[in-house]
Amino acid sequence: MTRFLDLVHPAAGTALMSEWLTGSAGRSRAAADAIAAEWAAAGTPSGRLAQHIFLDTDGTGLLFYAQWTGDEEHLAWARAHRAGTVSRVDTLVPGIERPGLRRTRLERSVVHDAERPAGVFVVTTLAAAEAESAVAPAPGLLAAHVHLTSGGDRAIVIGEWTDAAARTEAATGTDPFKRYTLHHAS
Repeated sequence: MTRFLDLVHPAAGTALMSEWLTGSAGRSRAAADAIAAEWAAAGTPSGRLAQHIFLDTDGTGLLFYAQWTGDEEHLAWARAHRAGTVSRVDTLVPGIERPGLRRTRLERSVVHDAERPAGVFVVTTLAAAEAESAVAPAPGLLAAHVHLTSGGDRAIVIGEWTDAAARTEAATGTDPFKRYTLHHAS
């Protein structure tokens, strides 16, 4: 599987994360394919550097990870085009829940093993002050990428793990997390 640093665009001023809850693997794939088709048909807007879709390993949703040159460029696109793009996807896959968009910036990456392939990406949200515990070496943790929310009080950590079992074994039971695999990158 692709490593996360292969997806990071060095010119990104903001990284956006949005979860879509679909309820099933079939609906998740249909929504992912529909939005990928929308992106391909519309072309790349000014300021968008990269867009990636991750499928939740339990089949119930998607995670979008988009990198833009800055918030202003994304907001201009969203005002002009988001409603039409999302409504076309909703016509094909009705009832998608969208808990909200998180504006972040990649603060740092800690790579423990650059050689082994990642089997799963794990997303954990925690207080920014607790991010250090999420990047500490652990059996099966290949790398951790700390994103700070725009307010700086929360951290979203994307961990690269050898497999889901290694992450589950390392879990302390106190931090909720979701597991994803890369579905589409552009």
